[in-house]
Formats: sequence, C-alpha cells, structure tokens
Amino acid sequence: MSFWDIVWFIFISFAFVAYLMVMFSILTDLFRDPDTSGWAKAVWVIALIFLPLLTSLVYLIARGRGMTERSMKSAEAMKRQQDAYIRQAAGKASPVDEIAKAQAMLDSGAITQAEYDTLKAKALV
Repeated sequence: MSFWDIVWFIFISFAFVAYLMVMFSILTDLFRDPDTSGWAKAVWVIALIFLPLLTSLVYLIARGRGMTERSMKSAEAMKRQQDAYIRQAAGKASPVDEIAKAQAMLDSGAITQAEYDTLKAKALV
C-alpha cells in the first residue's frame, strides 16, 4: 500500500462522511418543515435515493434559505425551553412574572421608581 493509496482512502472517507452529513441534514429539514405536504416529502426522499447528488444540489439551491430559517427557529425554541427549565429548576420565576410583581409593587407605592428599575434590570439579566 503506497502513500497515495492512503491519501486517496482518507479523501474518499472524508467525502463519504460529508455526503452522509448532507443527506441527514436534508432529511431532517425535510421532515421538520410543516408546510411541505406528505406527497412532496415522499417525492424528495425517493429522488434522494435514486439521484442523490443531483437531488441534494437541487434541494440546497431551492430550499437552502428555508433550511436556515427552520434551523434558527428550532435553535431559538430549544434555547427558550432550556432557559425555562433552568429557571424552574432553580426556583426562579420568569422575567415577565418578576417585572409584573415589581410593577404591582410600584403601583401600590411599596417601592420607588429607582427600586423598580433595579428589580427590572435584575429580572432581565
């Protein structure tokens, strides 16, 4: 086995792993999209099976921007869920609840405007 055989093997392995990553990201995006009908999803999957390179290029060109938007929405939703879980586990109320309580205390005259601003700043951190 020569040096170039090893280099070729590494290159082919890299290309195969990259191909699998593209396929899985396309399939994940395809099934994450609620606007695409079941028939359209089936056509995309069949096309990915029989003409994988051409279909993946067409998909990335035609739906690439939507892939990014759906990925960002998913990441934001996960971040909100994680933050809510951490607040709940720490026994801390949500920032909206804390600000509402501080507003009620300000309206009743229990705290001053400066104290309200301090509580609001703490809640938003």
